[in-house]
Amino acid sequence: MEFSLLTKAIIASSILVSASWLAENKPEVAGFIIALPLVSIIALVFGQIQHGDDENSILFAKSIFIGVPISYVFFLPFFLPVVTRYGFWPTLTVGISLLGGGYFLHQFLIAKIT
Repeated sequence: MEFSLLTKAIIASSILVSASWLAENKPEVAGFIIALPLVSIIALVFGQIQHGDDENSILFAKSIFIGVPISYVFFLPFFLPVVTRYGFWPTLTVGISLLGGGYFLHQFLIAKIT
């Protein structure tokens, strides 16, 4: 079974819209839903449905698991007064630059587990 791009977009956006709607009456439940790795879950499910390759889907999940904590390097400059004194845009630029290094670390670690 394969979903069209439009079907995937409708499913993914429905989850986000539902959580936003739920936030009005049950913000604690909506907060938990939004805190979930929804994009990762949706991408894993859609990828498995589309390709049916268990090995690839498992490697995809491992890559996400390794990539999430590495991606937090983006936020480091926002905690450093020496960087933040220059303002938002330079701090953002440093954070994005750190993601470049994080990518290479991610690739190194992925190569170790495969």
